[in-house]
Amino acid sequence: MAAKPVAEQARPVKRLVVLVSGSGTNLQALLDAVAATGTEAYGAEIVAVGADRENIEGLARAERAGLPTFVCKVRDFGTREEWDAALAEAVAAYEPDLVVSAGFMKIVGKEFLARFGGRFVNTHPALLPSFPGAHGVRDALAYGARVTGCTVHFVDDGVDTGPIIAQGVVEIRDEDDESALHERIKEVERRLLVEVVGRLARNGYRIEGRKVVIQ
Repeated sequence: MAAKPVAEQARPVKRLVVLVSGSGTNLQALLDAVAATGTEAYGAEIVAVGADRENIEGLARAERAGLPTFVCKVRDFGTREEWDAALAEAVAAYEPDLVVSAGFMKIVGKEFLARFGGRFVNTHPALLPSFPGAHGVRDALAYGARVTGCTVHFVDDGVDTGPIIAQGVVEIRDEDDESALHERIKEVERRLLVEVVGRLARNGYRIEGRKVVIQ
């Protein structure tokens, strides 16, 4: 299958829009990485943070960092398609090179993917393609898996089915419950997301079928 080209941006520092739905710990990890290394060394800057709800810590983190924020709530629109188009417009206003789902708990639709397909990065708390969906941690425990982990992938029109960029492995302990296991996965997830976004931004990438090749 022919490689799907991903356009190189002229500017050396890539623009990131981050989407959140909750506490924003993955957002904070990205903010800390950019602050610690500088935008040029990291390769990217966060230019805005969006959410699907108000009064969440993720937005508060963005505001404390001096970043513009926006909220696009599903219930404010007559249909899911109208919400999806509005979200796409809100994100596009900041001209991002990459969009990062940092715990964004809504599934985007055709309009959003038409604009940002191949540029929308998500994390999942399991080793895809195993245990997709909203209960990846619980499902891995229930299945009796001995290892699980996290996946950073591009979003497509399925549920956790997009091309995999990177994965991190977490051992499942006999004493684990869902909460304890999820906390250890989150630690790996934050480190992996920071690493992957930086590499995508600095090096560029291409998508060959289901394979993501970072240059």
